[in-house]
Amino acid sequence: MSEQLRAENRTVDPAVINCRIRALWASGELTVEGRAEYGRLLVAWEEAVRGEQQLAA
Repeated sequence: MSEQLRAENRTVDPAVINCRIRALWASGELTVEGRAEYGRLLVAWEEAVRGEQQLAA
């Protein structure tokens, strides 16, 4: 899924990624797989935010 997110980052709104992050935490404590996904989502969110900032500049 991380490769998919990287490909999508150019068009994905950071708010969409944030929703995915919140959904992971909604269940409570993260599993090992959940923590790995959380890390991937954080990187994707940061890249999406940077992309938006570059567009705004």
